[in-house]
Amino acid sequence: MYNLFVYGSLRSGFKSPMYDYIRRYFSFIGNASVKGKLLDMGDYPVAIPTSENYYIQGELFSINHADEFNFAIAQLDDYEGLNPEEGEYSAYRRDVVQVEINNKVVTAWVYWFNGDTTGRPLVASGDVLKYMLEKSQN
Repeated sequence: MYNLFVYGSLRSGFKSPMYDYIRRYFSFIGNASVKGKLLDMGDYPVAIPTSENYYIQGELFSINHADEFNFAIAQLDDYEGLNPEEGEYSAYRRDVVQVEINNKVVTAWVYWFNGDTTGRPLVASGDVLKYMLEKSQN
């Protein structure tokens, strides 16, 4: 499986250095959504999986060259902190999800928040870019 779903700082709208990295190794397939909840942690939103009827908006990418996938995903794992130093906690985990795109369902990797979200408010739009824009206007 060589697809990647991104919903936060890895999306094109953030224009981050890691987005540039993604564009080097992955091709943009289109805007997509996954079942999950986007929660307001105060300074930033996080996403968690759910069986409830909530969806997160994001982008679907596919690796350009299958033989580069392990290298490319390892770099993203490091960026997301999946390999913490001894005594540190990994704030995110990478899981397989079903992604809805253009009335189809495909499988992709996603990075879910791995921490405590108890009592955190739901971001109703499920869209990090929309949330950040609204928050900056307040």
